[in-house]
Amino acid sequence: MILMNPSGLKKIRRFCSIKRGLWSFVILLVMIFVALFAEVFINSRAIIVYSNGKLYFPTYTGMIPGSVFGFDYEYETNYKDLKKKYKNTSNLVIMPPVPYNPYENDLKVNQYPPFPPSFNEKHFFGTDNVGRDILARLVYGFRTAIIFSFFLLFLNYTIGITIGCSMGYFGGKFDLIFQRIIEIWSNIPFLYVIIIIASIVIPNFMILLLIMVFFGWIGITWVMRTMTYKEKEREYVLAIRTLGASHARIIFKHIIPNTISVIVTYAPFAISGGIVSLTSLDYLGFGLPAPTPSWGELLSQGWQNMEAWWIVSSVVAALVITLMTVTFIGEGIREAFDPKMHTTYE
Repeated sequence: MILMNPSGLKKIRRFCSIKRGLWSFVILLVMIFVALFAEVFINSRAIIVYSNGKLYFPTYTGMIPGSVFGFDYEYETNYKDLKKKYKNTSNLVIMPPVPYNPYENDLKVNQYPPFPPSFNEKHFFGTDNVGRDILARLVYGFRTAIIFSFFLLFLNYTIGITIGCSMGYFGGKFDLIFQRIIEIWSNIPFLYVIIIIASIVIPNFMILLLIMVFFGWIGITWVMRTMTYKEKEREYVLAIRTLGASHARIIFKHIIPNTISVIVTYAPFAISGGIVSLTSLDYLGFGLPAPTPSWGELLSQGWQNMEAWWIVSSVVAALVITLMTVTFIGEGIREAFDPKMHTTYE
């Protein structure tokens, strides 16, 4: 709603005029779309099976009525073999462009992985040290990282904005107490906490998210504290306070909406920070448990086997593209929301 007013629409148009930010936004949207619907593009299950006059959709088994095909109590049909079997018949199997899931080991007789890229076998980026398709693990790993980053952003901003605005608005002893708490909090060694927890329990998505939130809200808190100190002395806040508005209404209905430019500007950089943090933890072995698809785990494999150049190069390329697009989006938003770069008569 805030961005739909005339001022917000003008900022959106400014962002669209910054080509590197706009195209980076489009590229990131495409990447997120492919990752969220990865089962359609990268999967060992068929997208469509036409057998004996009936249509089946094994990719979404259980979600679409009549989609169950080829299951028994323990095993599932090998759809790649079924496609070969149905060749030159009236039946049909349509496989995804990459017919492998991120956990599938594609091993060969008398050969040992990793295998280099092969278009014939549809391992477009090759396989890792245990024969799993790298492209599949890259895409599914990106989905995990981007979802992790968005959850982390939401929780960090919820806590940080609430505490930071409260510190700046109320000031006094409340501000001083939270300053001391944050100073102590920020001196806790993050990596040591991860090591201790990893030695007690196997970290999973939720545990890592809570640990990251435990330390990640501090940065935006300081920013919002400073912005609130400035905003609360402006005439419109003094007028609203005189009219008898509650503290919560002043903070959440007036101060936060007027600091939205700062919040939006910092968001892309916070997302890139979440991706890098999760990748780093996975690389060090304190992240998501195996065999969860992970960019950090692929980096670790590539470091251990430098002869398999396709492992490191694919992960590094994916990281560079992702972080570059997110950074360009952040720069574009910052320029679009920067009042010093645009006058009111523009």
